[in-house]
Amino acid sequence: MLILLVFSYNMDPFKDNTQLIEALKSGKPKAYTFLVDTYHHKLCVYAYGLTRDHDLAEDIVQNIFIKTWNKREKLKTEFSISSFLYKLTYNEFIDQYRKQKNVFPLEKKYIDELTIITEDQDPSSIEQMIALVKKEIQNLPPKCRETFLLSKEEGLTNIEIAEYKSISLKTVEAHITKAFAILREKVGEKIEGILFLLFG
Repeated sequence: MLILLVFSYNMDPFKDNTQLIEALKSGKPKAYTFLVDTYHHKLCVYAYGLTRDHDLAEDIVQNIFIKTWNKREKLKTEFSISSFLYKLTYNEFIDQYRKQKNVFPLEKKYIDELTIITEDQDPSSIEQMIALVKKEIQNLPPKCRETFLLSKEEGLTNIEIAEYKSISLKTVEAHITKAFAILREKVGEKIEGILFLLFG
């Protein structure tokens, strides 16, 4: 039993946040390997949620691991390494987004919403918020849900939806307004940022 316990400990020697950061600051390769093995997949999932692009998500995560290693001496033991990595991933996404697109006022509004979300809570919980929004969208009244998804998921304008569904423009607007009201009631004011993560 003692041998098994020692073996288990050696397989996972950096489970403690402080110990891991100290090992990274000391430049121990095993600590970096442990960091990548533990967080690579999680961060790729998170980055893909932001970018909707697998290759870009991989590039973002690779960049943040390189930055973490290069700036390891500046790490502080009181930091949560998990929150630090998620925040770094988000910042890298914003940098990439601004390089690839002109930030129009509407897009800037969504970026501001995302910043508020990541500053207010552990970014890792954003996945839970996204799951909640997906669930609440499915719980919308059928016609309301269909109209909302045509707008957000398919990118149709209100006029295009009205023509496609053979309904009035006011009916389309009413469905979308109702959907937003329900989702805002369930999720809160962060709904704009979460919808941007979901649909862009």
